[in-house]
Amino acid sequence: MRPSDFDRLRLVHIAGTKGKGSTSAFISSILSQYLGSRPQTPPSKIGLYTSPHLRSVRERIQIDNAPISEEMFATYFFHVWDKLEAAASAEHAPADAPTKPAYFRYLTLMALHAYVNEGVDSAVIECGIGGEFDSTNILMRPTVTAVTSLGIDHTAMLGSTLPEIAWHKAGIFKQGSVAFTPPQKQEAMAILLERAAEKGTELHTIDVHPALANNQIKLGLGASFQKINASVAIAAAAAHLRALGHTSVPDPTRVAHIELPPEFIRGLEQVRWAGRCDIRREKNVAWHIDGGHTMESIEVTGQWFAEQIAAATATVPSDSKAPRILIFNQQTRDANALAKALYAALQSGVTSGSTSPFTHVIFTTNQTFSEGYKPDLVSLNTNQQDADTLAVQKALANTWSNIDSTAEVHVLRTIEDAIGTARSVAQQYAKDTGADAEVMVLVTGSLHLVGGALEVLETYETG
Repeated sequence: MRPSDFDRLRLVHIAGTKGKGSTSAFISSILSQYLGSRPQTPPSKIGLYTSPHLRSVRERIQIDNAPISEEMFATYFFHVWDKLEAAASAEHAPADAPTKPAYFRYLTLMALHAYVNEGVDSAVIECGIGGEFDSTNILMRPTVTAVTSLGIDHTAMLGSTLPEIAWHKAGIFKQGSVAFTPPQKQEAMAILLERAAEKGTELHTIDVHPALANNQIKLGLGASFQKINASVAIAAAAAHLRALGHTSVPDPTRVAHIELPPEFIRGLEQVRWAGRCDIRREKNVAWHIDGGHTMESIEVTGQWFAEQIAAATATVPSDSKAPRILIFNQQTRDANALAKALYAALQSGVTSGSTSPFTHVIFTTNQTFSEGYKPDLVSLNTNQQDADTLAVQKALANTWSNIDSTAEVHVLRTIEDAIGTARSVAQQYAKDTGADAEVMVLVTGSLHLVGGALEVLETYETG
């Protein structure tokens, strides 16, 4: 396999710190709606490659907005494995060369190999970390590139300042491919523009689309912060479709001033992205699930949940008296700082008569079930001793008690136990009051927590 083998794919390449997965999902959904409505034989296939996965590694490699099957995953896993084995045993191969790339690089090769062999026409490819040196950057001929909102993350690899991070992210820009970005801080935008000039890329800044700003479109990912991601997706999808020859699609640089095609609207409204601004209802419980593993992402998660609190209490005032529950963990970063940031962001959502965003706060590890593990849900980055002693969770409990002494704080070993406790609180409230008000639960922090929570909830639904 050579990078040129993938040139037959028509690609949209996405980098960024915040919102790159959601933006990729919006683009894929728009392309599926638009190309799927055209009388083509055979029908267009749309690929979507993202990371990390929440429940199954197959989520990373999607075709037509669904994970590839277990059979297809196994087939292409061993296609790639066998090709690498053959290359390593060839006469000209260096004796000390590694025979297999690392996990993410392997999956990137596997996804692209699958897309070529499955006849995928267009694919949306999300960077893993950075851009310039990311394994997805073997793609030399994307139709469109985009850099979503930038922030501080992965500092050991990308640097500790916005200009350093912007330099890496802009590495995906390619000569002849149009590029888009939302408004960035001045020091980051300066680097993006500089890199665009170096690479011969025309970079456009995209603001929130008027139809989204005016709430004329109800996004499938229903949080205010998703409007800018959706706006970048509109421009990127339009540019890609025009590159494919669909000249009736609005010019992406003027799309904000033109009525959106109905296929774009359906794509924005029908997108689904598990574990991101994800609301699931069960009896009298509304589970609000969103990963928040960086300072920026936990703040927007808090703002989203505050919006949900305000909407619920405005519609049903009695909901303001119902318990509100937090389930949180972040095992590998500064968990205490993230918890404090979440609390601060949620203050705007505290209803009258209450001084606390939550009545109950549950800190758990990322262990999913009380007995047994699912391999796809295991994090190899976790300090097992910390997990065994609940050290992080006990520190979080102490931190939360100091900033909010009114909340009832729990430390539990598994996600299954945490969800069971939340259900018990909701059941007791309904029994004691006879009220049918929803108990709102926010599950946030580690994406491993989010994936485990989805696994427990869906196991309950099908059990």
